[in-house]
Amino acid sequence: MPLAKILLFYVFTPLADPDAIRLWQRDLAESLGLRGRILISEHGLNGTLGGEMGALKRYVRKIRDYAAFKPVDVKWSEGTGLDDDGRSLDFPRLSVKVRDEIVSFGAPGELRVDGGGVVGGGTRLTPEALHQLVAERGDDVVFFDGRNALEAAIGRFRDAVVPDVETTRDFVAELESGKYDDLKGRPVVTYCTGGIRCEVLSSLMASRGFGEVYQLEGGIVRYGERYGDDGLWEGSLYVFDGRGSVDFSDHAAVIGVCEGCGSPTKQTVDCTDAACRTQLVRCASCGPARCARHAASVA
Repeated sequence: MPLAKILLFYVFTPLADPDAIRLWQRDLAESLGLRGRILISEHGLNGTLGGEMGALKRYVRKIRDYAAFKPVDVKWSEGTGLDDDGRSLDFPRLSVKVRDEIVSFGAPGELRVDGGGVVGGGTRLTPEALHQLVAERGDDVVFFDGRNALEAAIGRFRDAVVPDVETTRDFVAELESGKYDDLKGRPVVTYCTGGIRCEVLSSLMASRGFGEVYQLEGGIVRYGERYGDDGLWEGSLYVFDGRGSVDFSDHAAVIGVCEGCGSPTKQTVDCTDAACRTQLVRCASCGPARCARHAASVA
């Protein structure tokens, strides 16, 4: 039986003609029967695709044939399954778009990219180097979550700082609010799902006076592959596809708290208001509900 896989990938590199890359990427992914999302900008390529493992491997080989994409960072995870046509059940369609940013921080003019990737980003740490830093510096090390608060609600590094942000675009104002100025003299380790958001976030932090900034190379995904739930990570990893979340072992902690009844859960659900894009942490028993903002508007 064909294996269903999820491919997470990105590369920061200058692109002179993003729209030409878009057409190529759309045709390539369609020809291989892949579904998911690919974003392209003048700064590079970012995508998540689902499909049959052989097709995804052919996709990776093809994009690495293009010199600018040869260093693409690739991560694999298990997919839910394939439909009768061999297409991923985790994504409803294929979307390939050109955007100002491949990660939407709302600051495209600040990002500097050259052939080696993001210029001025944090020092990269492998999972092993992260453990070494913590062993050497102890409680002085600060974990700084580079995702939104909902993602952090069901899984995060132990004692991490979780910024009060709903979207990635909220980070610039959050960093400039002064809330985290006390961290500017401490070692700060930024982390996110696959590493891409922290490529940008760490550079934004460095340019705002954070003196010792690191980024977890490969993100939570690569850390989980190395240490599972026997390291510094706690809970489930939120993912932006039909799976909802993934665990790294059979003994993953459940740290999410249902907004309805307060019971432990890793389940997230959409707000029931059709005009709302908010998600909530809700257990199966409580089920979907309006978020606080939309509930108040009809009270």
